[in-house]
Amino acid sequence: MVFKSAKINAFRTWGLLLTMLGMGLMVLGTAGIVFWGHAGKVFAAVGLVIGLVAMMASLAIYFWAGMLSTSAVQVDCPECGKLTKMLGKTDRCMFCHTILTLDPNQANTNRPHLKAPSPPAADVDHGISPKG
Repeated sequence: MVFKSAKINAFRTWGLLLTMLGMGLMVLGTAGIVFWGHAGKVFAAVGLVIGLVAMMASLAIYFWAGMLSTSAVQVDCPECGKLTKMLGKTDRCMFCHTILTLDPNQANTNRPHLKAPSPPAADVDHGISPKG
């Protein structure tokens, strides 16, 4: 459960990794000039171009995650009580990584339902709560 996270956070993590990779390639490419002099210019050019492509991919991923974030459904996490965003039918809480779902068919029973005695078969209301 340590490596599981919300979908939006996973997209942002990939964007950050591509940013770091792109910057690292640009720095290493430029260092080629320092180490090899005039012959390192080809190494520098290749590093700068690949780094630029990685940075542009990072920009696209961050833009995509931002657009997904604006249309994501906001729900209160039942475990930590914080407001989190969900993509799709199931996702994880951004803070405590609890699995959340909007689909009642995929929902598990929670602790209060496990401890409460089950009602008789005639009194089952199929999810409709009585008023009053």
